[in-house]
Amino acid sequence: MRVFSASRPASRTALGALSAAALIALGAAPAAVAEEAAPELVLGNIAPIDNVKPGSSLDVPVSVTNKGTQAAEKAWVVYSVTRGFDYADLPSNCTSHQVPVYDEMTAKWNAVCEFDQKVEPGVAYAPEKPLALKALDRALNDNLRLTVWDSAPDLDDAATTPIRGTAPAVKLAERSDGGEAVEDAVDVPVTSDNTADIQVTGADLSGRVGDTVTMRVTYKNAGPAWVLSPLDSTPFNVLVTPPAGTSVVDPDGYCDAEGKAYSCGTSQRWVDEDEDHTYTFKLKIDKQVTGAKGSVELSPEARPYDTDKTNDKADITLDVTGSGSTRR
Repeated sequence: MRVFSASRPASRTALGALSAAALIALGAAPAAVAEEAAPELVLGNIAPIDNVKPGSSLDVPVSVTNKGTQAAEKAWVVYSVTRGFDYADLPSNCTSHQVPVYDEMTAKWNAVCEFDQKVEPGVAYAPEKPLALKALDRALNDNLRLTVWDSAPDLDDAATTPIRGTAPAVKLAERSDGGEAVEDAVDVPVTSDNTADIQVTGADLSGRVGDTVTMRVTYKNAGPAWVLSPLDSTPFNVLVTPPAGTSVVDPDGYCDAEGKAYSCGTSQRWVDEDEDHTYTFKLKIDKQVTGAKGSVELSPEARPYDTDKTNDKADITLDVTGSGSTRR
């Protein structure tokens, strides 16, 4: 089944009815087998879009070219954007739907626009009116993926029910220059002029020597933006250093030891606005150390979107009273 997040077939052509081997078997000359005439719709390249203001709209400059040898009877353009954007004034020849988070994929807002007209070979087209995206308050680092089809694309199994647009329908119009034709799928990074305040919270611990105590430290994205990092990465790491005189007997599952500290990641490659997470450790109090203090802090990598550095670090205090072996 075709889904918007999956790779598209590289070719839409088919071999002729008889293979070269079949021709030889029939005594025919082993000439090259011609491919059937077929349409091949591709998109023009789109440069990254930067410095979008939350609350504003932007037009997506889509162009469609038929590189094939036969006209396409119709064309479908699919717009798929991450959760920092939505669609404004959707035309009536388009429908929109959402695909929620699943299988480590971000949520997507999709629009499918059907153009009921022929797309001739060698001709570049563009919508008479570009589709507009609206930047939401949470926009920061988002991804826009565009695909073009010569047959109706299938919906993702997890998609919500499509809703048809109410603005006037839009057609494709011929244009003299469609830009550099690339592939049937184009990915466009979209960055917005926004901030996300990542905050950490420490802990106050107490117990006797020999006790095992529970330490809980947290981070929170106070927004207003969500944070999305590139594939196979995390938006940030949290460094947890237990107080002196303790040893970790059970670290949090998202944390790995790095010397005396632990480096803790996020559960996904994004952190939504107002999302928080708690790291839980079991510590054994080995001995009393006067003034022992640990810390929880954000890792030192640059986070230009986080302009408030006052809440990037917090203390973990430990009050050791008496002695004993009572465990908690």
